[in-house]
Formats: sequence, structure tokens, C-alpha cells
Amino acid sequence: MITTTLNPAVGRGELPFVDGFHPGRPLVVNFYRPAGHRPNDPVIVVQHGMLRNGDDYRDFWIDAAEKHNLLIVAPTFPDEAFPKAESYNNGLVVSEDGTIAPRGQWLYTVPERVLDALRAGGAIDSPVIRIFGHSAGGQFVHRMLAIEGGELFAAAMASNPGWYTLPTLERRFPEGLGGLGLDREALARWLAYPMILFAGDQDIVTDDPNLPAQPEALAQGPHRYGRAHFMLDFARAEAARLGTACNWSLITVAGVGHDGAAMSRAAAAYWFEGRIPEVEELKPQGAVA
Repeated sequence: MITTTLNPAVGRGELPFVDGFHPGRPLVVNFYRPAGHRPNDPVIVVQHGMLRNGDDYRDFWIDAAEKHNLLIVAPTFPDEAFPKAESYNNGLVVSEDGTIAPRGQWLYTVPERVLDALRAGGAIDSPVIRIFGHSAGGQFVHRMLAIEGGELFAAAMASNPGWYTLPTLERRFPEGLGGLGLDREALARWLAYPMILFAGDQDIVTDDPNLPAQPEALAQGPHRYGRAHFMLDFARAEAARLGTACNWSLITVAGVGHDGAAMSRAAAAYWFEGRIPEVEELKPQGAVA
């Protein structure tokens, strides 16, 4: 049965979610709901990394949820139903035969339908909604903004992606946006959206087996931190060529590498306290992709 309503209990929990466009690929949505959260209090959508560990990413935000009264919503795409990067990071956009799949099969509208189900269930009304994705989730988030736009989200962060879809129609997806039926106006809208590239300055490992190493990724730089700078430079040059605005920013988190927990804590502090904590406060405990 398709999921049309969600109303998570107070505290830490999860609920099954069957999307109407992917009825044979069940998801889980991991939640944290503070006791004091009301329907117009802030919401954070969190996109997990390649380990498909939405429960961990939900947990990374619990301290901030309690401190700032946030509803944490972590849609989780199990590897069994959504295998490999093509079925999560790249949103099921490209079929196994290399052709572009029908738009209704693309994953990037799933967060919107999860939010619609929360509204239908009375858990949210018209709150300020932000979205954060780390690693593979950072790939998901910036591609979602490129393709679907950012109207749902007051703010969006792509944290430590392994590589990027570039803001150009001249390269085929996922290297660029070519082949998707998007036009120059869609490209200008993405460039105008205030997307945050959130980058740990110690995410500079070059021999990580999970670091994308296809030629298109290597052309963006030897490591994730370098690729974030490449992405911003490319976007600014493309915006100048098109005569449009680029409202993206790159925010560096000093002393942190490919650590989903530390980057989540840094994101929460940036959004709700106006600061990036020192590394001693972030206490990175090792890589979580």
C-alpha cells in the first residue's frame, strides 16, 4: 500500500514508506521528534551516505534536535532496493542500458512526497525546512536541486560529495545536465539558489576505495576537498558566461575529514548558532560515509 500519511511518535523511531512512483522499492524514514516540536517548528531532511545508514545520520542530529526543537527526517534508501550509486546518488536517472529513464522514475522527488505525507499526518504544517546530505547524500542533494529546484527548502547543504554534476547542459548526466530535457532557465535557477558546498578541509585522502575515480570525477580534482573548490569555480565561470547570478557558497570546516557525524554537528551549529565549532568540539570519531 502506498504511504500517504506519516505521523512519527515523540523520540527516536522509524516508519516504513512506500513511494507511489516506486511501489516495489520500499524505503524506511528514520525520525527524531522532540517532545516540544510543533507543526510549524523547523524540519531538517537528512540524506545519508553510501552505507545507507539513515538511522546513524538521524542520530547525528539528535543533540541539535533537542537543543533547537528540530524534527529530523532521514529518508533511507536500502541497498537491496536501491543498489549502487546509480540507484541512489544518481537518482535512477540513467537506466541500465545507458538511456535516460522516464522522469517519473527519478528519485529526487521522494523527499517532497515524504514531507507531503508528514503534512497529511499532521506532523508538520508550513515549517522552515532545510536539507543536508553528506557524501553520497551530498551527491543526492545537489543533483536534486539541479533537477527539481530548491523551492521546498529554505537552505540546502551538499557536504563532502565524492564528485559533482556540473552546472552545464553541454555534458551528459551525471557529469553535467545534458540529456535531461532541462533548459538554460533551469540552469540559471540552480545557479541562483543559495546552495552551500560544505567541505571538510581534511577530506583530502586520494586512495579511499569509495572515492569516485572515473575520469570525469578525477578531472574535478584528486580528493573531495579539491573537488568542492572545482565545483564552485566552474559554477561561477558558467554563471558569468551565461550572464546570470551564482549564489552558491563554499564553507570550510577546519580539521575535519570524511566524517558524517562531525559534519552534521558543524551544519547544525552553522544553521542554528551562526558558527562553525572548532574541531575539538566537533570531536570527529572516524569516517562515516
